Amino acid sequence: MELLIAYQDDPAGHNMAKFLSKEMTKDGDVFRGKYYDLLIIPTPAISADWLEEKYDYDGFVFLSKHAAESGQLALTCHSTGNFSEAKFGGNDKQVAVPHPDLQKEYLKTLKKNQSKFSDFQITIEATHHGPTALRKPSIFIEIGTTEKQWTDESLCHSVALLVHQVMSKPIPKNPAAICFGGTHYPSKFTDELLNGKYALGTVIPKHALENLDAELFSHILSQNKMATAALLDWKGLGSDKQKILDLLETTSLEVIKL
Repeated sequence: MELLIAYQDDPAGHNMAKFLSKEMTKDGDVFRGKYYDLLIIPTPAISADWLEEKYDYDGFVFLSKHAAESGQLALTCHSTGNFSEAKFGGNDKQVAVPHPDLQKEYLKTLKKNQSKFSDFQITIEATHHGPTALRKPSIFIEIGTTEKQWTDESLCHSVALLVHQVMSKPIPKNPAAICFGGTHYPSKFTDELLNGKYALGTVIPKHALENLDAELFSHILSQNKMATAALLDWKGLGSDKQKILDLLETTSLEVIKL
């Protein structure tokens, strides 16, 4: 069973959690449900590396707000991890175990309901921020992009309903891939999730490739044991293209250029 988590002072996450918890039974600090449990925590979600000390689940789904300087309205999801210094939770040079099949199913469900969110971009983000130390798969599901959206209960409830829809039925299995290159909002990888065959593990954007060395690469592989392929945003690899190709040569991953 999965555990859904929201930080009590995150308005978007808390609004989603409040809506979902209405149909659940409170048991101590955990809301119990048929398909998943839910927890509202007193500390930020990006620093929730401690969860497994208290809670034993198959995976962790964080409900959260999304902020962007651009102000572009967005509904997003992403895996977590730090490719260099940990400035926003988690540990330096550590990535979490991703949740590829759940991410793919959630994003496809969002896209099918795009008419309800016509002002919003539906996209994944590259892997970033904490927590990074959880041993089970985790994912962030986010509502962007300003206070107006985070406090819009109708919007938060609509997104929460889709989360429930995804979590309350078996999630299809897909081949998984690690992704290299592109921007923080990687359009080629989002398109692969929506229209291609692959679910996505860790997504390392172009700006983080300079931090990739043999040790970090090996760690990423160990956290993405489900991956059988590497997807490359071929035009979005920059000056690190050859380094990435050389690292991938040492693996059995199928290399696919997008």
